[in-house]
Amino acid sequence: MSPRIDDEQGFGLTTVMFTLMAVVLAFVALAVAAAALDSSNNAKDAAKAAGGTNVSLTEFRITPSPIVAEPNGVLKVTNDGTTVHNLSVKGTDLKTPDLKPGQSATLDLGGLDAKKTYTVLCLIPGHADSGMKTTLSLGASASGMAMGNMDGMLANNDGADKVMAAPTTAYVDQLTKGLNTKGVGAQVIQPKILADGTKEFDMTASVIDWEVEPGKTVKAWAYGQAGGEPTVPGPTIKVQPGDKVRFVLDNQLPQSTTVHFHGITVPNAMDGVPDVTQPPIKPGEKFTYEFVAQGPAVGMYHSHDYAEHQVPDGLMGAFIIGDEPLPAGVTVSQEVPMVLNDAGVIGLSLNGKSFPATAPVQAKLGDWVEVQYMNEGLQIHPMHLHGLPQIVIAKDGFPLANPETEDTIMVAPGERYTVLVHATEPGVWAWHCHILTHAESNNGMFGMVTTFIVS
Repeated sequence: MSPRIDDEQGFGLTTVMFTLMAVVLAFVALAVAAAALDSSNNAKDAAKAAGGTNVSLTEFRITPSPIVAEPNGVLKVTNDGTTVHNLSVKGTDLKTPDLKPGQSATLDLGGLDAKKTYTVLCLIPGHADSGMKTTLSLGASASGMAMGNMDGMLANNDGADKVMAAPTTAYVDQLTKGLNTKGVGAQVIQPKILADGTKEFDMTASVIDWEVEPGKTVKAWAYGQAGGEPTVPGPTIKVQPGDKVRFVLDNQLPQSTTVHFHGITVPNAMDGVPDVTQPPIKPGEKFTYEFVAQGPAVGMYHSHDYAEHQVPDGLMGAFIIGDEPLPAGVTVSQEVPMVLNDAGVIGLSLNGKSFPATAPVQAKLGDWVEVQYMNEGLQIHPMHLHGLPQIVIAKDGFPLANPETEDTIMVAPGERYTVLVHATEPGVWAWHCHILTHAESNNGMFGMVTTFIVS
């Protein structure tokens, strides 16, 4: 009986061992299957990512524009700029997190309607208006383009070209039909001459409606001569060395203000710094500035109270004393103040206007034109004129012993450059800030762009 009992025990142990081995093998099989499935999914995800569309975010542009992607594909979004950006598909929940410079994220386009065209944009305040907006299309047409459908690609490109051309067309219209926005700034005004010969400028500061570009009107803070229309920039003041100047400011703003004569020699009490050289001029009050003009000088008058918004919102103007010495044989046909701005409600602009509302400089063949660059903004602006060199004859109103010929002139905040342009080449020459996002967006040229026209 013992051998039988041992055999039964042995058989039982063997059965248990086989059962355990079967269970282990089953778990192994499940693990392998799960790994295989996970590997399969990873492979699919990798394949999907590999076929994604790369999108680059910079200041202030989305590239490519427009975006063409595969149906159910992905956008691989990278911040190639120097500040935080994101990307959102308007009308959907698709949005990347805020991306720091160098960071990337993906957007899965699964579920988007292949028959629709979507708007994509950066949601950081001000970025879309500065150019970070474009369209996204996908589906059969996009797929065809991805496979080399040249007709579809050209049709898409032609549509984008029409968008880019629209501001330039509007600019041409304003040249042929007259200015397309209300208000012209930086115009020279005449003083009231007092009995002792003093030149008095009675000025107001007030909030006005100002049309920066066609259809865009903002609440600007502006200077105006009493009885006249306030403008951005304010009226240009020009006097001669030795003139007695009286500048009376009537503050009609909702906030205190002062006037500082930047680059102009004045007595300390007339320097316009609140709580340092004078009390602030409260709403409804007046203050009189008096000094003898010393020059020649190229300066600006602007607010020095709450200046972080009052100046870029429009409280600025040109103040010129006398004339800069000119090279031998040069006679100037016209003087052009060009006040640069990049912030506040006025934004990227030349003399208070954004392209296509900017005014061209028009000269006859052989003319010499004197330009006064004045930077009232918060950023440096490399000002570039196509086709014609710029001869710098003064920096901040101080004449240069040896004038310098420049192609692009770097004008930092507060700086003034006096340049001569000799109109030797006929044509319409582009003239703009060479920080390209200050002059062009996905919607065409804008901001700090104008032309120099030689006929």
